[in-house]
Amino acid sequence: MPRCVLAIFLLVATGGAQDISRMDKAVQSVVANKQFMGSVLVARGDQVLFSKGYGFANLEWNIPNTPDTKYRIGSMTKQFTAAAILLLEQQGKIKVGDPIRKYLPDDPPTWDKITIYHLLTHTSGIVDLLNTPGIQNMIPLPQTPEQLLALVRDKPLQFEPGTKFLYSSSGYNLLGRLIEKITGQRYQDYMQKNIFMPLGMKDSGYDTNIDILPKRASGYTPGPKGPENAQYVHMSNTYSAGGLYSTSEDLLRWEQGLFGGKILSTESLSKMTTPNLNGYAFGLYVGTAKGRRRIIHEGGVPGFNSCMVYFPETKVTIAVLSNMFRPEVAGEIVALLSDLAYGDKVILTSELNAIAVSPKILSSYVGTYNFPSRGNVRISLENGNLLLRTGQLMGYVNTTALSASSETYFFSKETGIQLEFTKDRGTTTHIVQHRIGDDDLKGMRVSDTVSEPPHVPRDVLEQYAGVYKLPPGFELVFSVENNELILHRTWQFLRYRAVPESESRFSLGELDDTFEFIKDAGGTVTHLILRNGNSEIIAPRTREIAEVDGAWTGNELFYIFKAEGNTLAGNFASKAGEGWISEGKIDGQRISFILNIGSSAIRTDARLSGDLITITQTNGNGTSTSTVRRVRPKMTTMR
Repeated sequence: MPRCVLAIFLLVATGGAQDISRMDKAVQSVVANKQFMGSVLVARGDQVLFSKGYGFANLEWNIPNTPDTKYRIGSMTKQFTAAAILLLEQQGKIKVGDPIRKYLPDDPPTWDKITIYHLLTHTSGIVDLLNTPGIQNMIPLPQTPEQLLALVRDKPLQFEPGTKFLYSSSGYNLLGRLIEKITGQRYQDYMQKNIFMPLGMKDSGYDTNIDILPKRASGYTPGPKGPENAQYVHMSNTYSAGGLYSTSEDLLRWEQGLFGGKILSTESLSKMTTPNLNGYAFGLYVGTAKGRRRIIHEGGVPGFNSCMVYFPETKVTIAVLSNMFRPEVAGEIVALLSDLAYGDKVILTSELNAIAVSPKILSSYVGTYNFPSRGNVRISLENGNLLLRTGQLMGYVNTTALSASSETYFFSKETGIQLEFTKDRGTTTHIVQHRIGDDDLKGMRVSDTVSEPPHVPRDVLEQYAGVYKLPPGFELVFSVENNELILHRTWQFLRYRAVPESESRFSLGELDDTFEFIKDAGGTVTHLILRNGNSEIIAPRTREIAEVDGAWTGNELFYIFKAEGNTLAGNFASKAGEGWISEGKIDGQRISFILNIGSSAIRTDARLSGDLITITQTNGNGTSTSTVRRVRPKMTTMR
């Protein structure tokens, strides 16, 4: 029997009402939007139901993706690292309840209470290295595990170990060091010998930048004119938290081996799949969706993203590996294929046709709706179209134009969102977000008007502009742009629009953070209070001493200068990358320094003039000039 016909027969025989062509059409709908290239696999037990490659493993040579194309799997690596730790426990070499310093005594004394279990479940409190200043500078360069951990080892814990969940790749890199310390082997060698070889995973391993790896996919990222080559990453930076590569077919072998008892004992597998805080077990999220128990994890490395789910009751495995970096897409495809594998009705936005709806009906939906634990969304009517507005991620209100497929059902082909308005006695009461592969979300209408944030005058906003010290060692910078308060995360070039809740309190929409600015008796802003859930962090406003001290921004460039006498230090960020300043000198109004970005060293000369700095840079591409402005007027009266 041909493989494709056999797959269709198996789907129908096991209760799936959809055939392979429907699965292919679902994936093609994502490919058509130029959001996905990669490989997809669906299996029940050891029977492959659907396996196909889409797009190209290498666009420059037009080499197609296939089921045996090798992809970087990013944080899906964590489940393999967790399994290796449990193997060591089975062998009596460690216990997951033991303190990590029992085996790694050179780690900081502040980690005394951190156990291996805390590292496995992201409850250690150790800062995630991906959120540490300077990490962008390190990504293109080779690092040792010790260098990676040096970024976080001296920083205060975020919380008492075991009390909260904070996703931390640092913890999984520490587990990699533990594996090497206990076994005397390199992490990659231990994984190859104890996991990949026993399971016949011949197309999986630890990725490097120098090995010749047949059928390895190149990584891409979307650009304004189409796909672009992704940022270069030295894979030593990803280590045991994200350094593995695999194929969709090898990942099926992994699921069969893991859940088939070929690697771990029943007791160890139970530990690995028992969720702790936030539904996280050991390298895996464990929970339910649409009443189905599922075990899932995603991964991402520049140029690649991945997702794999396993449904233990039906033994369905779905793996999606992509070499087009769009973090949400692999998970969306997994969701589509999950519903199709279970025979659910799946409505693709590409199949919906827009119809005209009267302005009277559209206006009846205008208002503010609250989703429990997700906050408010606003529906407005502008120029005859419904608009959905959510948070302020990346510095802009997320606005989605909605089309109608019926008088109550609306969708967006650009974002894939599908919404339905429900009524009671003719009055709109709720909005339902229909989600493929997951439970629907229902939001209650809380107002029949679109609640706009209060207006805060520009002169008040300018009082808040400045630099604030956020432990452990981070700096937040607020500036005023176009009469709005903008938050900059200076260790990553991210910008967020701060939305006023009152004259002194602001929120960040989807980030679920609020900031309240506090003044002293004289009316000077001295610090802010950051609130997230039940936690509060006080961030003092920094005191500027020298003329050049502080934050400067302009034309999507960001500098933080720190002067001491006639010397200058600091850092830099832009969309092109992050850098730091060396050999900085101040001579009156003249400034000179070397700007280091990755392996590049750019000679820079600048001139200070009031609240402006004109910067001239010289490198192999010639000379360029830019101007940056002080984030706020200089203040020297800070206490």
